[in-house]
This record gives sequence, structure tokens and C-alpha cells, in this order.
Amino acid sequence: MSHKPKFLFILTSQSILPSRGTPTGWYLPELVHPYNKLAPVFDIVVASPAGGEAPLDPYSVEATKGDAECMAFLNEKSSVWKNTAKIDALIGQTSEFAGIFYVGGHGPMFDLADNESSQTLARELYEAGKVVSAVCHGPAALVNVKLSNGTYLVSGQKVTGISDVEEEILQFSQDMPFLLETELRKRGGIHEKADGPFGVSVVTSGENGKLVTGQNPPSAAVIGDSIIKAAGM
Repeated sequence: MSHKPKFLFILTSQSILPSRGTPTGWYLPELVHPYNKLAPVFDIVVASPAGGEAPLDPYSVEATKGDAECMAFLNEKSSVWKNTAKIDALIGQTSEFAGIFYVGGHGPMFDLADNESSQTLARELYEAGKVVSAVCHGPAALVNVKLSNGTYLVSGQKVTGISDVEEEILQFSQDMPFLLETELRKRGGIHEKADGPFGVSVVTSGENGKLVTGQNPPSAAVIGDSIIKAAGM
């Protein structure tokens, strides 16, 4: 039996970009780098709204062909995303986890922003003093999370996520249901970002430094260390 604490990773189940009819999903390096950092320290449980196979954005595979870590993971660890648990099934189990991490990709903008079970897990973990973390579009899962007192989780907190400028550079602004930076600000979040587009930015804030967010794919390479530190490991 493993005595490592459990950590929950959340992937999107959204496989199609509605406006374009093209494949989307979660973004490969945003799972791989944090997973590889956390796996020696935690038992990682991976879940998604629909359960089963969570759709990998094919563009992210193409974009990371030069990333040896991503290619190795793709070839050797496909079970990680092909057999995900259903988020709904984890309700009531937050005491078992040290925290939660939302992997980015465009998918979360569509199916995690309004997922009530996901919001419940994030709220319960945060209020129990556990780590709540996300990278790139992953913080979409946090924009509508309300605490027990009715305030938004991100309100008054320093947070980051893909910037509106980066979304525009990628030419996806018109395809998103909302712009993440704008929405985080509307919810009272203090959005921080790197000096230039696609620069590395990881922000730790919240109760006892338990809210950890990363801005973009390059930030996924380093957010794992911040999550481990926030968890006190």
C-alpha cells in the first residue's frame, strides 16, 4: 500500500471547439510536466466531467514534438487520461486529497467553468486548507467557484491564467465563451502576468498560500514545484 497522500488532477471532457468544429481538449505539456513533478510525492487520481477517456488536443501533440518528456508520456502513460474517474463520483471524498489541479487546454472553458461538482470539490478543498491549482485555461474551472460565505474564491486573490493578449495572439478570442483574464477580473481576482506574452508566471496566493495558478504552457513546466511547496511537501 502506498502511503503517499492523494492529489486530484482534472481534465476536460470537451472534445470539439463548437465555433470551428475542430478537435480540442486538454493540452499535453500542461498535464505532463506537473504530473511528472507531483507523481513522486503524491498518488495522482485523474478525473473528468464525463469520466473515461479525456480528449487530448491533437494540436498540443504537434506543438510539443520537441519535448522529450511529453513524447515519452504520450507513448508510455496513456492510461493516465484514458481511464479517468467521473468528477461526480468524488463528491464527499475531499478529505482524502491534498489538493486539486486543473489542466489547461481550450476544453475547460466549455465544460469546467460551470461544472457544479467540480466547483464543490474546489470549494471543499480550499476551505479545508488544501491546495487549489490550475494552469493556462485551467483557471476557467475556478471563475465561478463560490465559497460557503457566498464570495467568489478568486475575489481579492492574486491569480493568473492565459491572458487576453495571448488568446488574441493564438487567434481563439472569438471562439471562447468568455475571456479568462477578463472573467477573473470581473470576479474580483487580481490578475497578474509575465512581462511579455508567453512568459513564465506562477502566482501563489489565497489562504495560507494554497491557491496556485500558472499563466500559460511555459508556466506548466515550473508550476509543479509551487504546488508541492504549497502542499507543504
